[in-house]
Amino acid sequence: MALTQTEKNKLWQEKNKEHSKYLKYRSTSRSFIRKLATEEDLKELTKLIEERLKNIGKEG
Repeated sequence: MALTQTEKNKLWQEKNKEHSKYLKYRSTSRSFIRKLATEEDLKELTKLIEERLKNIGKEG
């Protein structure tokens, strides 16, 4: 019996839980920024991004 694309996607997500979670968070973040974020939200996110970039530099 052949699997549907939906079933294949579900299997992939189960086998790749961490990457799947990453992709979902990334998608949600981008949608929020593009569609809902206020100027205040964007300013706060900019600060958080700058902090994260500094921390990534220290980790590597």
